[in-house]
Amino acid sequence: MPVVVVESPAKAKTINKYLGSDFTVLASYGHVRDLPPKDGSVDTDHDFAMKWEIAIDSRKHVKAIADALKDDNALILATDPDREGEAISWHLEEALRNRKAIKKDTPVSRVVFNAITKTAVTEAMKNPRQVDMELVEAYLARRALDYLVGFNLSPVLWRKLPGAKSAGRVQSVCLRLIVEREMEIEAFKPREYWQVRAMLDTPRGQSVEARLTVLGGQKLDRYDIPTQAAAELAVQAITSRALSIKSVEAKPANRNPSAPFMTSTLQQEASRKFGMGARQTMSVAQRLYEAGHITYMRTDGIDMAPEAVTDARDAITARFGDKYVPEKPRIYKNKAKNAQEAHECIRPTDMTSDADALKLTDPDQRKLYDLIWKRTLASQMSAARLERTTVDIGSADGQVELRATGQVVMFDGFLKIYEEGRDDDSADDDDRRLPQMAQGDAMKPAAGAYTADFAKSEGTPTGDDIRKTGSAVMSADATTLGSQSFTQPPPRYTEATLVKRMEELGIGRPSTYASIVTTIQDREYVRKDKNRLIPEDKGRLVTAFLMNYFRQYVGYDFTAGLEEELDHVSAGDADYKEVLSKFWRDFSAAIAETAELRITEVLEKINEVLEPHLFPPKENGSDPRLCPNCEVGRLSMRTARSGGAFIGCSNYPECRYTRAFGPPVEGEDAKGGIPPEGKHLGDDAGDKIYAFKGRFGPYVQRGDVTEENKKPPRQSIPKGWTPEEVELEGALKLLALPREIGPHPEDGVMIWSNIGRYGPYLKHAETISHKGGTNANLEEVEDVFTIGMNRAVEVLASKPKRGKPAPATPLRELGEHPELGGPVNVMKGRYGPYVKWDKINATLPKETEPDQVTMAQAVELIDAKAATKGTRKKAAPKKKAAAKKPAAKKAAARKTSKSPPAAAE
Repeated sequence: MPVVVVESPAKAKTINKYLGSDFTVLASYGHVRDLPPKDGSVDTDHDFAMKWEIAIDSRKHVKAIADALKDDNALILATDPDREGEAISWHLEEALRNRKAIKKDTPVSRVVFNAITKTAVTEAMKNPRQVDMELVEAYLARRALDYLVGFNLSPVLWRKLPGAKSAGRVQSVCLRLIVEREMEIEAFKPREYWQVRAMLDTPRGQSVEARLTVLGGQKLDRYDIPTQAAAELAVQAITSRALSIKSVEAKPANRNPSAPFMTSTLQQEASRKFGMGARQTMSVAQRLYEAGHITYMRTDGIDMAPEAVTDARDAITARFGDKYVPEKPRIYKNKAKNAQEAHECIRPTDMTSDADALKLTDPDQRKLYDLIWKRTLASQMSAARLERTTVDIGSADGQVELRATGQVVMFDGFLKIYEEGRDDDSADDDDRRLPQMAQGDAMKPAAGAYTADFAKSEGTPTGDDIRKTGSAVMSADATTLGSQSFTQPPPRYTEATLVKRMEELGIGRPSTYASIVTTIQDREYVRKDKNRLIPEDKGRLVTAFLMNYFRQYVGYDFTAGLEEELDHVSAGDADYKEVLSKFWRDFSAAIAETAELRITEVLEKINEVLEPHLFPPKENGSDPRLCPNCEVGRLSMRTARSGGAFIGCSNYPECRYTRAFGPPVEGEDAKGGIPPEGKHLGDDAGDKIYAFKGRFGPYVQRGDVTEENKKPPRQSIPKGWTPEEVELEGALKLLALPREIGPHPEDGVMIWSNIGRYGPYLKHAETISHKGGTNANLEEVEDVFTIGMNRAVEVLASKPKRGKPAPATPLRELGEHPELGGPVNVMKGRYGPYVKWDKINATLPKETEPDQVTMAQAVELIDAKAATKGTRKKAAPKKKAAAKKPAAKKAAARKTSKSPPAAAE
């Protein structure tokens, strides 16, 4: 009975159904080994030898496989059909050989299947092979490169730029894309131009809108009407002339369907249509794959297996009829040069089953499957047949000409089921349907066609021919409109357009897109706002440093070229250690050069690069870097030991002006924000009063830290107060806490008001630090300073009596954990909603509403939380059986034994 190993328990469960009792199917739970995060894991002095370590969570999974091999002396490695899957199989085999679980007579084979269906799995079992070492070596090269870059470059960032978190071989290039796009937007100078349109009626009384294309006998370009005055003249030129149709031209056109999905296009379309991030898309697709509904979802291939093409054509015929199936199957060419990923597209395993037929209950899985199913069928359907019509309307003297365009769908073809989304929302005039028109038809103004909110001005407007608004000019009869427009900067990236751009540049691969986009957000280099990616100042800082001192390694061509070399390794055309050696020779030299750099030199260089962002020009033309406080020193970026960057005055310590890193905030006073080294607010009773940003939040402090006074009085700045706006008066109020309200009228014990870790509260006890007594929360921070005795007694009296707290009621019950059992619930927490399973609590992302959380999302959050905390996931706890009383002899033996107790599983 051979032991079959796959990655996930869900996949193992599905495959076990197909293989039956003749096989033992176990899960490795992903990668079982990795490079330990310490120096020397890749030994550059000894031919790039790599030291692997089995993760703590993976040890029990490797042991389970080893135990199974004691009874079943045959191992079949059935991990995913890509480079990562090949690497997992290699790691498993190596780990099992190291622990002597694989013997000399143990047959080890590798099988791959692109879909988890009975046919695909059983067919794969008939065609075993050995682990493909060329794919493994490509993985080893990639993993070593990522380690060498991250482990050597990140410490340089920590030393030269306190507060920077990490750098990566691909993530830093991806961050550069976002930062440079933002710089393009900031440097963009909008250009004004005007468009003039007229609403006209045909002889049959139907209205059509036409755009001015010829004025004064000259064809207009985009910027030929640059001002409102020019637009007024153009409107007058149209309204003062009789117009008729010069020509009507109708051309047939075909529109072909898009290719079926690969990883990048699936992520892009899911983002456009559902607002799903790359990580969420891949998580949902993973579950669809493991359930056997779709083929493997990490692929850069767009071709489809011949039998799948046949099935798709049959499904189209059955649903829509013969006319929707082209004479010959559509063949899509794979543009990718590399051959290391799974080659087939992402498609349904059963073309006849739509989302309703599968009865998918998870909303995200249902939406994504429906998208994949429709795109796949559409890719094999007939082209849509259109008729594109262009109508030119002009005056007899040829001075004015307008054009109306539109189209008619003669046969919908693939559009019957699917149309690809667009990354912009711009309307397309060609999509409109035009009324019946013929050459020579006279066109009349369609009275009252346009409306506008007219700007009010003093007195009665003059000039009946033209009415004016702030951004438009209109003819008196509202038939002709001139509208003001400005050129727009390039749009910020969405996750979809970023993945598309990475793919165009050849950066990253299907298995890495989601993790790269997620990492730069987790590092707080980039934030997502309304689905757009915006670089944080920390991200700009890292990019500026890398562009100046490691330009080659964040270059688009260099990174794409390195990806191509890795592809050559996977194809067997290059030696991976030669690729590593060539890279390390130059990279280590670049690292060594930065060791001599002084921080002041680095900061001044970054000041120059980021000057347009940090110190934008002032309207009055004065020096933007002149300190607004002392008017002597110059502003520059500085760093503090506690980490982080800020803007400070070069005239320090005489001038203590500081503000937060980034461009100046509108209306910001000379005191600025709170730098990491603190802000002096003023003096009181001979003590200096400061505001700080500490590890646990902002706070105020009385006096300096000295040998005699290592812990001067401090008080947290409460939530709801803007730390940068706290002044001396507010700081003194905070430092005066706790406040004595007075003795309780019933027992004479003091009542205090204070601000604590969880907000404002009352305490009824002899001292504020007394562990006993009664505490009661206050609603507002201001209550701490204003609440009187009567109100305080009332608040304390309403405090519930102590006792065992009632169990919290879930906001939503999601059901049993699909893999490990036990209830998964959405709970309401002090710091926001969270997902709870067993003893693991995972906070919901800010953009996720509690009522929209799916089981798949919950499991993903729980897995991520368990990984970050080092929590060992296990099945939900069951009721304990009554403990048996141990035999006296065994107990005595344990007492005399010197060996340590066995570790708990």
